[in-house]
Amino acid sequence: MAGGISIHVVDVSRGVVASGMRIELHALAPQRTLIAGGAASGKGLLEDPALARRFEPGRYEAVFHVGDYYRRAGIVLPEVPFLEVVPYAFGIADPAQHYHLPFKVTPWGYSCFRGGA
Repeated sequence: MAGGISIHVVDVSRGVVASGMRIELHALAPQRTLIAGGAASGKGLLEDPALARRFEPGRYEAVFHVGDYYRRAGIVLPEVPFLEVVPYAFGIADPAQHYHLPFKVTPWGYSCFRGGA
């Protein structure tokens, strides 16, 4: 069975996978619904079995808890950090395809895109 979503997080400011970062995946329609969630594994992956299924065409949102991740890593952030929680809305057009979301992050910026894995 093809399809599914994979999420991989990398802390590029320190050159490591962002293991322990809390991530959630929500469907946005017909109402906001939590599909998967948890902490990134030692490989930087959200390893939730719900991600292996085929997803209906529609709008989805991955949510990355960046501020908590850096505080737990001992990185000193301002009282009001530049990034706290980063939502990333995206669409699925073809449920037969796999959607890989690499998330590259620092305390000051991020990049998330559809990758080729």
